[in-house]
Amino acid sequence: MNKTTEIALTPEQQQFIPADLAWNYRVIPREISGDVAQFYIDENQSKDAAKEELEVMLGVSIDFEPLEKDAIQRLLGTYYRKVQNQEKKALSVNGKTDFVDKIITEAEGLGSSDIHIEKFEEKGRVRMRIDGHLMERYTIPVETYPELVNKIKIKANLDISEKRLPQDGRIQYGDFDIRVSILPTLHGEKIVLRILGQDATNIHIDGLGMTSEEKYNYLEGIKKPNGIILISGPTGSGKTTTLYATLKLLNEEKRNIVTVEDPIEYTLDGINQVQLKEDIGLTFTSALRSFLRQDPDVIMLGEIRDGETAQMAIRAALTGHLVLSTIHTNSAWGTISRLIDMGVPSFLLANTLNCSVAQRLVRKLCDNCKIEEGVNLEDVPNSFDRNKIPKKHFVNVGCDECHFTGYKGRQALYEIIPIQGELTDKIKNEELKVEQLLKEKGVVCLSDRALELWKNGTTTLEEIYAFLIS
Repeated sequence: MNKTTEIALTPEQQQFIPADLAWNYRVIPREISGDVAQFYIDENQSKDAAKEELEVMLGVSIDFEPLEKDAIQRLLGTYYRKVQNQEKKALSVNGKTDFVDKIITEAEGLGSSDIHIEKFEEKGRVRMRIDGHLMERYTIPVETYPELVNKIKIKANLDISEKRLPQDGRIQYGDFDIRVSILPTLHGEKIVLRILGQDATNIHIDGLGMTSEEKYNYLEGIKKPNGIILISGPTGSGKTTTLYATLKLLNEEKRNIVTVEDPIEYTLDGINQVQLKEDIGLTFTSALRSFLRQDPDVIMLGEIRDGETAQMAIRAALTGHLVLSTIHTNSAWGTISRLIDMGVPSFLLANTLNCSVAQRLVRKLCDNCKIEEGVNLEDVPNSFDRNKIPKKHFVNVGCDECHFTGYKGRQALYEIIPIQGELTDKIKNEELKVEQLLKEKGVVCLSDRALELWKNGTTTLEEIYAFLIS
């Protein structure tokens, strides 16, 4: 009988044994009580040898309950996820190695973008964001939590005596940087570590997920010597990756490219990158003023946050520069009204905006284990057009290759609007209800692109559910 659906490990059980030992002996903690530990073990594994060696390494008496090979494999893949670099091992809280180094090494190996370290009334915990979702990896005793916070503060050159105010810092770690954000909460200071400064070698326009038509419209916008390209979307939607792929394409000896970012997430050889430092007055606006005296061809602003920055970006585009930036709006066309609300004159916007892009990220199904089944209409939003619902779709299952999540990697969704012709006139006249005109021009909105990915088996209904609500 497959018992994996009945077995759920607590973080305390999970970190009782290091991942390398769990995989080597093919064991899963069942119950830990005092100086006795009970494990599930692969029924094909030698119990006597495993018992003798684990008792020495863990310092407790060991009891085993045999479990099917497939069940053990599923549990190992779920709770002891292997790092991408096989030389790196999943790490335990126990041991002599600095725990901060352990979690950073593990997060980098797992492809995590953020590490969350937080304290509650009775315990602390460590979570890692992998493929956009947080996964709990460790628990931390409350008595050792302050020591962990102080170690991170020291590494980030922060004030260990200040516990009442938020603090921000950076840690240089090997070939990448880590941005440190500390926030005082009810039970203690919460820390978020953002892994940054990775090499952008593997980022390419062709690998972003645009359709051929979307890519054509986007490239037409960046081929122009001046104007603005704006990419909108929430935090974590891949906007920065799209910008860096664009910069790589534009990065030629004949061009002077300057960027101001907060933070610098990738490093690009041949491009002048500036880190935002608002505490000393180096804002997006002040940096942009300085850029205009640096004879730039291409300017990248990490984000347009206010009217002053928007006005400066428009001025830069009008004076013969190509400007790339991001903005927080819900759709590509929503960017237009947002900029007008910020005080940008509509006639200037119409003359400078080359292309408006909206994007999101959804998790892709694992091709190795996904299965097809009928669609349950009750799972689809009531407001969604029933005529567009497919009869069958693919659902996530889970296997070794996807660490039993059912998903492997992420796919970007794009909504790309080239601003030209009738659309330019509409913007000048502030006629912003253009849904029918966009359809006539073949612009595919985010919800239609999400529906397409669901129907062709790239992702699940769960991942695109929010796009179907309207």
